[in-house]
Amino acid sequence: MLITICRLYDSYIDANRVVVMLEAAGLPPSEKSVISNNSDTWYSATKTANIVPVRNYGASSKADGKVEGAALGAAIGATAATAASLVTMLAIPGVGAVVGAGWLAALLGGMAIGGVAGGLLGALTNAGISEEDAQVFVEGVRRGGTVVAARVPQSELPRIVPIMNQSAVNLQERSELYRKSGWQSFDPNAVPYTADQVRSERALHAH
Repeated sequence: MLITICRLYDSYIDANRVVVMLEAAGLPPSEKSVISNNSDTWYSATKTANIVPVRNYGASSKADGKVEGAALGAAIGATAATAASLVTMLAIPGVGAVVGAGWLAALLGGMAIGGVAGGLLGALTNAGISEEDAQVFVEGVRRGGTVVAARVPQSELPRIVPIMNQSAVNLQERSELYRKSGWQSFDPNAVPYTADQVRSERALHAH
């Protein structure tokens, strides 16, 4: 039985570093996934690519040789040549533009095809994350963060969890911080953060 471990990172660089370490630790590419806020368009599959709404999920984006795309795909074990084809650009209600790779991105697409509501929140809870934690993970992505999710056997937890904890957000502290500002739970009808708001939020939590 595989257990899902999920962590939030304020910096995509931190998230990417963790995924590369998971790769080095021998975690199969099929068991790693990344969902990252793309409101500031740090990743662009093609100059003319349209972001695919989650409810209308379509094909993965085409390769354009961008370093960021190669890094994202390579981080989950793809070669540079096939990396960008594994990267999916989505528009999630309440979150906005995201770029994803791996099984969680595929799950988001499968939910949309099947007409299942819930977006990223539903995908995380379906993967075994508690709703309380999933609420904070999704709000974190909405505000500019990156989620890394890994599926591992119970016996591997002592080895994998410390890797994923490196540079990860303390979820309890972040939840309390959000609530102090009036946040109660993720709202799929909320207006997504603008690029400037995302940059400001990232700067707020910069190491």
